[in-house]
Amino acid sequence: MPRHAIHTDQAPAAIGTYSQAVRAGDTIWLSGQIPLDPETMELVAGGMEQQVRQVFDNLRAVARAAGGDLEDLVKINVYLTDLSHFPLVNQVMAGYFQEPYPARAALGVAALPKGAAVEMDAVMLAR
Repeated sequence: MPRHAIHTDQAPAAIGTYSQAVRAGDTIWLSGQIPLDPETMELVAGGMEQQVRQVFDNLRAVARAAGGDLEDLVKINVYLTDLSHFPLVNQVMAGYFQEPYPARAALGVAALPKGAAVEMDAVMLAR
């Protein structure tokens, strides 16, 4: 099956040997996004809510570069260094999505790149 990489300057550049997203058939696999400002490549200032918002903004930018948007996401994985932030993720997510919500998993992890407190990756269906 042919596949191709997706890239946008509206989301943080890859900081390793990976693509922001890869399309394979009708499925687009979005790489993990941490709360990096795409212009500075630094973690956003502010608290946890701002970090979660930045992650969703970054995912949206990659989804749009792939020809879709957040409503096309069918699965999201959330990685948190502190699971007590999970209710906040739910609250912020409600502002970005409408029903039917994507399937989702949440995992507590020991650490994330660049010292981030949250990371999310996603699977999207192509339009």
